[in-house]
Amino acid sequence: MFEKLLSGGKLEKKVIESIKTHLKILCSATECFENSIITEQKEGTFCVSDLEREADSVRREIITTIHQGAFLPFIRPNICKFIEIVDEAFDILEDAAFEFRYVKDEIYKIIKNECIRVSKINSEMCKLLSIAFDAFIGKGDLKEKSLAIRIYEKQVDDLKFDISEKLRTVEIKDFWDGKTINDFVGYLTKISDLIEDASDYLYIIELSLR
Repeated sequence: MFEKLLSGGKLEKKVIESIKTHLKILCSATECFENSIITEQKEGTFCVSDLEREADSVRREIITTIHQGAFLPFIRPNICKFIEIVDEAFDILEDAAFEFRYVKDEIYKIIKNECIRVSKINSEMCKLLSIAFDAFIGKGDLKEKSLAIRIYEKQVDDLKFDISEKLRTVEIKDFWDGKTINDFVGYLTKISDLIEDASDYLYIIELSLR
């Protein structure tokens, strides 16, 4: 697999190293957000925006290098698509961090435990995606990592249901309080969908190279 992907030299290696960096920054962003969720330090969520800007610079570098000729033409769109999915996960995480700063404390406390669990799972899924990418360019078992990510995503779906059930019992009098908590939960639980999509896409690329 690795030999097929390189097929050239320096440009491909540069892209692969940059993708590893991109994924590590996503892991740092999810961990930073998780810490803010646990401690309820809303100002701490600004680290997500800082890391998103750093990741955006790495993403542009990856795309530029690919357009400079890295990889065989047939695989370039697939690599770019994988990067776009990871980039969307960054965007949704940043949206979750933004909404969290406006969530009313008394409403958040009702679903705090579930939100912490979702946040922890998001962090674990990021780490697994990074490991899956290493397996993709090496000789590891990508299928096993993809399966583990799907199991995690199912757990987030279950937690989303639990959160919805709790919120249904809360009387919310202000429209914006309701919209903010709804958007926050929606963004928080969508991150796992995108990580699963990125993992699935990696597996599709691997199958296409066989």
